[in-house]
Amino acid sequence: MKIVLLSGGSGKRLWPLSNDSRSKQFLKVLKTEHSEQLESMIQRIWKQLKSVDLHQSSYIATCKAQVDMVLSQIGSDAPLIIEQQRRDTFPAIALASVYLYSCIKTDPDEVVCVLPVDPFVEKSYFEQVKVLDKLVQESGANIALMGGTPIYPSEKYGYIVPEKGESEHNPLTYFRVRNFVEKPMEDQAIRLIEQGALWNLGVFSFKLKYILTFLQNMGFPVEYFELEKVYDQLPKISFDYEVVEKADNVIVVPYDGTWKDLGTWNTLTEEMDANQIGKGIISENSANTHVINELDIPVVVIGVSNIVVASSPQGILISDKATSHQIKDIMKNEIERPMFEERRWGWYQVLNYTKISDNNFALTKKIVIEAGKNISYQRHSKRNEVWTILSGVGEFALDGQLYQVKQGDILKIPKGAKHGIKAISTLEIIEVQMGEELVEEDITRVFMTWGEVIKHCEEKNKEKEQDA
Repeated sequence: MKIVLLSGGSGKRLWPLSNDSRSKQFLKVLKTEHSEQLESMIQRIWKQLKSVDLHQSSYIATCKAQVDMVLSQIGSDAPLIIEQQRRDTFPAIALASVYLYSCIKTDPDEVVCVLPVDPFVEKSYFEQVKVLDKLVQESGANIALMGGTPIYPSEKYGYIVPEKGESEHNPLTYFRVRNFVEKPMEDQAIRLIEQGALWNLGVFSFKLKYILTFLQNMGFPVEYFELEKVYDQLPKISFDYEVVEKADNVIVVPYDGTWKDLGTWNTLTEEMDANQIGKGIISENSANTHVINELDIPVVVIGVSNIVVASSPQGILISDKATSHQIKDIMKNEIERPMFEERRWGWYQVLNYTKISDNNFALTKKIVIEAGKNISYQRHSKRNEVWTILSGVGEFALDGQLYQVKQGDILKIPKGAKHGIKAISTLEIIEVQMGEELVEEDITRVFMTWGEVIKHCEEKNKEKEQDA
């Protein structure tokens, strides 16, 4: 069985900590066993996959904007399937399936299980995932789902309704699916639960050839690089709507263990080990209140209960916990550049963005590059940069020349100049960008590894010696 973890999302539900590149699965707010360090949802689920020996057959499907974040948190060897543009779960699963078939050479009869990357679950969840492999092979079903036993009549989740007479929940059995109901009102949810309906956990299992045939019938190629070329032509729709709800012979496997969607501040704070992360004070007469603060200034809450206060370079949220889910609708039309991003080499935070004139802007960042890591050797076509080294020692490359840099050094990088830097010890840098358009997309990467940069600089020096 191959496992595909879906790691996408635009990051509005846990604003302001989440953004387009750092969606909820990357927030390090969950407690860990035997450690005081906090971990993110993606780190937790990857660790759980390792604990049941499923990680070696697992792949993470993510969008281009989140690649650095995944590699930073899971490791540089994380097996990725990358969308060049963010769409929806059907295109993402289609691309992942074609990748497994044409790049990994997966047998079309092998079972693929697609899991969301962000549920809060225990080990029993993955044991039930293993059951899906056998059931797809033996039942003859086109698709096998995993349904959670409802613990209350939720209006936030979809429901899977089994065929009549197949509602006795036994973790070793499965039920034929009659229909689906998406986010019902509470009274309807109560009736569905009485009928034996299960929460839809967003887990899909199928033989690889089922999706390959589905794509071919739609007129799409099943060779990865060919599908990439026409990826924007795939319907931008969920896998549930495009495939599952149209399919014949769908079964569902019940899951009775722990499962929680940590998609709102209300549910996320329930799984946090401490009421406060970052600088701040919560008074004793503030009950069930959480503060998550990424800023270097303190947040103080006095005499206010049942709220969450979240602050980051992106903004500040103060919300009653019960209504915190409304942030997604409130922010859905806001277009923001990410003010904080994790990268494979460290992280950066935007400190200031200023319009100098009609066609000239200035942006200031704090950049931290971890010891032994480097940013790519790159150039920009629309901006100049000035770097000030605040601390640390590094090796700086500029247009084929290497320089040793240290605290206090100021590095000027003209528009179009190729440049990169490696941290010998952890580097803290203030970067000031100036130009007509200051966007992350204005990067042309020449080399990714520092070994390539050194080789390039040595060749440039040899050319100069020969010319001399």
